[in-house]
Amino acid sequence: MKNKNSKKIFFGILFLLLALILGVVAWNFDFILSLVHAYQNGSLTVERIRFDIAAFDLGQTLTVVPVAVQTSPPDGMTQVYVPEGKFIMGKGPQSQDKDSPAHVVYLDAFWMDQVEVTNAMYEKCVKAGGGSLPTINFNPYYGRWVYRDYPVVYVTWFQADQYCQWSGRRLPTEAEWEKAARGSDRRTYPWGDALPNPRLANFDLGLRGEAASSYRYPLGASPYGVFNMAGNVREWIADWFTPDYYRNSPAENPKGPASGTERSLRSGSYNEDQKEIAVYRRYSHFPQSPGLSRGFRCAQ
Repeated sequence: MKNKNSKKIFFGILFLLLALILGVVAWNFDFILSLVHAYQNGSLTVERIRFDIAAFDLGQTLTVVPVAVQTSPPDGMTQVYVPEGKFIMGKGPQSQDKDSPAHVVYLDAFWMDQVEVTNAMYEKCVKAGGGSLPTINFNPYYGRWVYRDYPVVYVTWFQADQYCQWSGRRLPTEAEWEKAARGSDRRTYPWGDALPNPRLANFDLGLRGEAASSYRYPLGASPYGVFNMAGNVREWIADWFTPDYYRNSPAENPKGPASGTERSLRSGSYNEDQKEIAVYRRYSHFPQSPGLSRGFRCAQ
């Protein structure tokens, strides 16, 4: 009788362990698919597998604790608090950095989305009638459960703006985005001044060649606890873009030029190198143009 009970306990524990393993695999099946695709195109290496595992930051203790968090009801997005105050925006002196000279900016407090808006969140907006479908003819991720946590891409600036309005939020300004990414200590990357590596960010050295889940790379979080503000996908910003805006921008709560032909983008993407994903790096694109490496997050 005792042996039978021991066997039942043993097989019960074994069943629970197998169920747990299968659950973890199913929940992160995009990881498996990524490796399969790498094998199919001949790019699968031990280094590539190691880099993909590093994105989870397993067994690591996060060093960043947000000042405060809240949840946005329409889409379930976690938002982190960015306190008011001054910070140095930009890179270096005007003589060297024509489009991003360093200057002091004061911002009121605001909330920033902790992660890039995901496919699952965007689907809620579309189903609720609050937005339109992203371009799906060339979109390998949207509408597929396995990629539910990937940042939504192939959205125009107008679609990103419409989503943020539907959720009761708005697109961040360049100044808000940069402060949320670097804090007030003038760091080069969200995590500090150390050079990027595949445990901290999704960029060209990670060998992925595509976006990853918005919730990956937690060790690369900014001082306020915001994820993926270096690499993964470029993010649409509220501001119109002009190269020389910083030279005459307001010292308090700048909102970008009054008009323009291109909108600002930040963050860099999985295709960029370590210099291109620095927090002060500026990008721009036509607002009506969607792209595979362009997504967004909202502020409030």
